[in-house]
Amino acid sequence: MELIEPSAKKKRIEWLDALRGFTILLVVSNHIDGTGFVEHNAMSSPMSVFLLFRMPLFFFISGFLAYKSGLAWDGRDFSTMLLRKVRIQIVPTLVFLLAFVLIFHPDTFGHTLESYLHSPMKGGYWFTLVLLYMFILYYVFEYIVHRLSLNSLLSTAVLWMLAMAVCETCFLPSHFSWAMGRSVVYTGWLNTTSIIELMKYFHFFIFGSLVHQYWVEIEQTAKRSGYLVFVLIVAFASTVEFTQLHLLTGPWAVITRTLAQYSLLLVAFFSFWFYQQTFSTSTVIGRGLQYIGKRTLDIYLLHYFLIPNLPEVGEFFDAHKQTFVLNFTLSMLTSLLVVAFCLLVSNILRVSPFLKKYLFGREERK
Repeated sequence: MELIEPSAKKKRIEWLDALRGFTILLVVSNHIDGTGFVEHNAMSSPMSVFLLFRMPLFFFISGFLAYKSGLAWDGRDFSTMLLRKVRIQIVPTLVFLLAFVLIFHPDTFGHTLESYLHSPMKGGYWFTLVLLYMFILYYVFEYIVHRLSLNSLLSTAVLWMLAMAVCETCFLPSHFSWAMGRSVVYTGWLNTTSIIELMKYFHFFIFGSLVHQYWVEIEQTAKRSGYLVFVLIVAFASTVEFTQLHLLTGPWAVITRTLAQYSLLLVAFFSFWFYQQTFSTSTVIGRGLQYIGKRTLDIYLLHYFLIPNLPEVGEFFDAHKQTFVLNFTLSMLTSLLVVAFCLLVSNILRVSPFLKKYLFGREERK
């Protein structure tokens, strides 16, 4: 099995790139289900499952890759990495958001743009902004930990628990005014800045960093067959309970939701790790998923322009709930088609070094 060392910075981890490719396919397929097919979250069986862990998995992978054990975390490292993330995350997001509103809402450009900017979802472009917040918080955290010579593993574990505690408040509308589910107009600063989404997902980012720090020990534990079986059982039980049975209601439902999110996330992560030979460059599926995984930013920014408008499909699936396989297969095949067009457009735009740098954050190698 491949160990993940600091030197991995120069050599990409193939199965992790493949996992990123799989994750962006889930993101696109869910947007196709929800926006293209106009399926209802609660009625669509694939959406109800994959919505639980697709974004948590994305943030987890980002946190996993953010951890760098060999970095000195001095002022120069901190400022260089921070400025680079700001450029990569902010400029492309603003450009594609403006282009999307201009193309699809030309008659109500100003009103629609204002509405998107006040919404925590930012018309779909919230992810890159929230990910930037996470990197800023994480870099500041790592800088302080190294400057004060604190125990990195313990400090990260404490931050993870604090972040999870903050997240849980977002699903308790009876106790916290900002909680999801409370009937409020999107005017509060938590929504306008999308910090409410940061509160919901930051703990997955930190968990990814924590897993990377403790990877050698976790890898040894994961090799025991009983561990993966246990995680799989927890994932199945908690997902069925949260999406179908609803035995725990109200604030207690947060428990099964969190269990389902983490267990499903770990099932996906360790499945790709365990079958990493299948997802290596020596296989067709491995090369394909890795190529997609290396272009996740491009795909995320472009795919909103290419989602098909097929509400009739959603009407059929909402009326026929026992169609998980058919629904998932159709949305994934459609997402592959959309991703293929995204990559085609991306490759055309990348011909220009200027666009390659400022739209997708990639500079020419010298």
